[in-house]
Amino acid sequence: MPKMTEHTHKQFDTELETIRTGVLQMGGLVETQVANALEGLKTGNIALLERVIEGDHRINLLEIELDEDCNQIIAKRQPAAVDLRLVMTVIKSIADLERIGDEAKKIAKAAKRLHSGETPFALRIDLGYSAGLALDMLRSALDSFARADASNWTAISKQDEEVDACFKGTMRQLITFMMEDPRTISNSLEVLFIAKAIERIGDHSKNVAEYVVYLVQGRDVRYAKSVVAEGASPKR
Repeated sequence: MPKMTEHTHKQFDTELETIRTGVLQMGGLVETQVANALEGLKTGNIALLERVIEGDHRINLLEIELDEDCNQIIAKRQPAAVDLRLVMTVIKSIADLERIGDEAKKIAKAAKRLHSGETPFALRIDLGYSAGLALDMLRSALDSFARADASNWTAISKQDEEVDACFKGTMRQLITFMMEDPRTISNSLEVLFIAKAIERIGDHSKNVAEYVVYLVQGRDVRYAKSVVAEGASPKR
């Protein structure tokens, strides 16, 4: 890699800070999308649900812009060590954040169908607990990224297991409803679709937390059962 002048080094630092803050900006938008989709599901606020559906394109555009910024940094700066890990973490994280945005859009579309029927829709299954867990996982993962601190990865992984268990319980309940009354099949399938989207939000949030472990510790823990956090200082 060519030797950097002080001016070039400052430019490089600025470019790295730009993509880092871009992830947090995108994460904030995604978090709002998820929260609004869940609120719309709960209240039947069609205008709010439509806003979620229409707002998805902003997240997609941010992913494209950040991905291009990362590619430019790799091409021009040839980053190494922790700088390269930051760029790779950003590329991976924005892909998962974009998918969380997609799941929020799916929830909004399904909720809109449920609340646009001829008869008022009332949710018979409480999705609030699992939705709250998934949203908390997303916030924790983004906080970990902001602070470059991998210490809460284990807690997020345990939350993910709980979200998975909630989804399985929801699926069993919905199957029971459909077997007892075939008239509930259509709505039950929509609710199942929403429950699965919540479960996927948890999965993608866990992925972001795993990328932070890679950023800080230089280790890939995607298939690890547990990890002992090693503090907040990135290894070089």
